[in-house]
Amino acid sequence: MFKFETTIFIDRPQQEVFDFVSNPANNPKWQGSFISAEWTSDNPVGVGSTQHSVSRFLGREMEATAEITVWDPPNQFSFRLPEGPYPAEGTDIFEPKGDGTQVTQKGTGEPGGFFKLAEGLVGKQLNKQLQTNLSALKLLLENGSE
Repeated sequence: MFKFETTIFIDRPQQEVFDFVSNPANNPKWQGSFISAEWTSDNPVGVGSTQHSVSRFLGREMEATAEITVWDPPNQFSFRLPEGPYPAEGTDIFEPKGDGTQVTQKGTGEPGGFFKLAEGLVGKQLNKQLQTNLSALKLLLENGSE
């Protein structure tokens, strides 16, 4: 099992950051591993809503379905990936800081199959990727190019 936690300050209002990050269609814009992502459940979004994504990690294309377990706009949302190559749970927290927002992503995962064999590498690569993603998010939102 691996754990992760990354934090970054984004000089944009809390609601704006939450709205952008919580929309799965935006994932490919700031998360380098995402090929596509979309809601697969009806509106309104809330606990129990689902989203499907296709991503590439360590050279492998993967599909996953995430379920929202906490939905508290504009403060937090949590999700779980109950199946697939790396079952995981994660939380994104959005806290107002001055005129901006502190974003914290944290969670745990349990790699399976190929990823279980390379668990140490997976954990290191995931942490590196999460930090890169948050840096890309900051750049994207602060430059207004979303």
